Amino acid sequence: MAISSPGIGSNLDINGIVSQLMSIEQQPLVSLSQKEATHQAKLSAIGNLKSALSSFQSAVKALSEISKFQAVKVSAADATIASASGSSAAAPGTYSLEVTKLAQAQKLASAGQASAATAIGQGTITFDFGTIDIGAGSFNSTTGKYTGASFTSNGSGTKTITIDSSNSSLAGIRDAINKGNIGVTASIVNDGGASPYRLVLTETTTGKTSSMKISVAGDAALGTLLNHDPSAAPAGQGFSETVTAQNAEFKVDGIAVSKTTNTVTDVIEGVTLTLAKTNIGSPTNITVTRDTATVTASVNQFVQAFNQINQTLTDLSSYNATTRQGAILNGDATVRTIQTQLRSILTTAVGGDAGAYTLLSQVGVSVQKNGTLALDSTKLQKAVDSNFSDIAGLFAAVGKTSDSLVTYTGSATKTTVGAYALNITRLATQGKTTGQAGDPADLLIDASNDTLQVQVDGVAATITLTQKTYADAAALAAEVQSKINGASALSSAGASVKVTELAGVLTITSNKYGSASNASITGGNGQASMMGATPSASAGEDVAGTLNGVAATGSGQALTGATGSAAEGLKLMITGGSTGARGTVNFSKGYAYQFDKLVDSMLESTGPINSRTDGINASLKSLAQQKQRVSDRLVNIEKRYRAQFTALDMAMASMTKTSSFLQQQLDNLPKIE
Repeated sequence: MAISSPGIGSNLDINGIVSQLMSIEQQPLVSLSQKEATHQAKLSAIGNLKSALSSFQSAVKALSEISKFQAVKVSAADATIASASGSSAAAPGTYSLEVTKLAQAQKLASAGQASAATAIGQGTITFDFGTIDIGAGSFNSTTGKYTGASFTSNGSGTKTITIDSSNSSLAGIRDAINKGNIGVTASIVNDGGASPYRLVLTETTTGKTSSMKISVAGDAALGTLLNHDPSAAPAGQGFSETVTAQNAEFKVDGIAVSKTTNTVTDVIEGVTLTLAKTNIGSPTNITVTRDTATVTASVNQFVQAFNQINQTLTDLSSYNATTRQGAILNGDATVRTIQTQLRSILTTAVGGDAGAYTLLSQVGVSVQKNGTLALDSTKLQKAVDSNFSDIAGLFAAVGKTSDSLVTYTGSATKTTVGAYALNITRLATQGKTTGQAGDPADLLIDASNDTLQVQVDGVAATITLTQKTYADAAALAAEVQSKINGASALSSAGASVKVTELAGVLTITSNKYGSASNASITGGNGQASMMGATPSASAGEDVAGTLNGVAATGSGQALTGATGSAAEGLKLMITGGSTGARGTVNFSKGYAYQFDKLVDSMLESTGPINSRTDGINASLKSLAQQKQRVSDRLVNIEKRYRAQFTALDMAMASMTKTSSFLQQQLDNLPKIE
């Protein structure tokens, strides 16, 4: 390989000359790099702005919820008796609470077994849940057995557990029950006796309507151990009841209340009570007050959130007149647009007449000359004290209805602020089937009429009724309801029914409202004897009505403003009442809600932030392409420079050689003396 040494022939500094020439040629590349750095800085600044907008949105979104401004404080004078919490629906006041009983779940213990691992038998265990009524009978607390009691199913549905060769021991039965997730937990207790292992069942639901009735189909030994009918003679009760199911019994302001659980949500409106201990004869007080501190804190958070995004926008777009230096996004149209839109919301009154306050200044929030917000705490406190419930309308999306059976449940971005006259033309109904008029259901259920094919809310199932003669139609109705609601195909789909009777005629009603609601008997050998030859079936209907004269969309009891109308997306729940004019719904969008939606539009894929980012990225891509073209051109230019100077070097070297030769020839000529 030839070794090149530019300039060696002429002593020219070719590398230095080319380098200096190329530094001049590279000026366009330097300029492009500077532009690229500027765009990268803008891209970073837009990223910071996007992050700041996201933080601002998170803050205002939290403040756009009405609960933030209608919070209440609920406290119990004696927290050992009960704890309490409340929602915005709770009315301020003081309530007396006296607890005489706590709700508890039933516990049953089986007869002892010598081993927990020895196989007992195989079969199907069926659990039913309901109420034990002693009536004129009795309960022996020593044996844990009832005499002369009755059992009424609560209609929630029976549950079954299959016991086969893989789980036929006491431990296997325990595991199968726990795995079945049927609302009963099982454990094994060693009582230290000759046959020490006892299966203990505990209902997971408290209250006297959740006592257990257990029946076994299959092996006799399994049946002897687990069959348990509280309405049967003691011999038919395989388990001993160690804890009796009972309701919580208490008084609120002297009014006696009985509930199946210790957590109560429907006694004092908007208040949840969790009972913990009895206090017979020593009532404690439950106090509900407005949580003005939370409201004040929320308004403060709103002011801080706005000031933070305002500061970010100012920092990114500022200009220093002294240094004559502008921030990286100084003069940027996107930033100016965002600032304008944010400030526009602040200076526009909230419409819709959903509250007494329509301007931030009415609650002490004012806009300063520099664009920030300032809070007058004294004025805010006065507004909170004088009109607490209307503060929410200034910040959240609020719908106020004039009919107590009409509830505002939500809105959409396109819902227009305003007042909407509501007219209901049809109330929602439930699907149902009623037996043939004047043809009471047959109370004798045997192999000839014990199956029914049912369809509830579009889901089909087949049930088998317990064969026996029922005491009355109400007992048969309870059995039908229990078996339908216990069908796994229905319960897994969330379908359930209520079965009632009138003059012995059964009516099966879906618990769902609307056009998707139906309940019918489609077959089975008990269809005719249960419902007669010509039962009357009707599907449910959706609520129907108008908002400001425009037909709304009904689904069950929910009515939603029609697409394209001013009320688009306005959601109401109609839970009763009559058809006809149902008053007015006043809808407003508070400042926090408006900011949330505005930032949503700014950050969406087609919004200004992403458009600006796309624009900068496009510029960067173009600059990269330009740089590549310049770089390619520079390579050729440098190559040309080197070729030219190499040629010069060679020419100068040749001339030097010729000069040396001629000099030698001249030096060798005879000298003239």
